[in-house]
Amino acid sequence: MRNKKVLMSHRSGFTLIEIMVVVVILGLLSALVVPNISSNVSEAQRTAARTQISQIEQALEKYHMDNGFYPSTAQGLDALVTAPTTSPVPRRYAEGGYMKKVPEDSWGNPYVYRNNNGRITITSYGPDGEEGGEGVNADITNYD
Repeated sequence: MRNKKVLMSHRSGFTLIEIMVVVVILGLLSALVVPNISSNVSEAQRTAARTQISQIEQALEKYHMDNGFYPSTAQGLDALVTAPTTSPVPRRYAEGGYMKKVPEDSWGNPYVYRNNNGRITITSYGPDGEEGGEGVNADITNYD
C-alpha cells in the first residue's frame, strides 16, 4: 500500500514539457484558424454593406417615382427619413418617409450620397473610412 502512494505522488500533475507541447499545438491551431475566420468576417461586412446600399437605392427609386427627382446631394439620405424643406422640395412625399432611419455601414460610418444631375452614387468607404483604398479597404458603391 505504501508503494502505491509513493508511485501516485510522483505521477500527479503535468510535466513542463507536456504543458509546452500543448501550448505549441494550440498556437499552431490558432495560427491556422484565426486568419480564415477574420477573412470571412471581412467578406460578411462587405456583403452587408452591399445589401444596405441596395436597400437605400430602392428607397431612392420610390422617392424618385413619387417626386420625379432624387434628393439633392445637400439634402442627402436624410431626405428618405424626413421630408426636405430646402429646394427641391418634394410635392408628393410619402407619409412616414421612405425609410425608418438611414443605416450606417458595417464599420459604423455614414454612407456617402451624391446626386450628380440625376446620377446617384451611394458609397461606403469600407473599414478604413477613407475614400479610395484597395483590397479589404476598397470602397463599396451602388455601381459595384
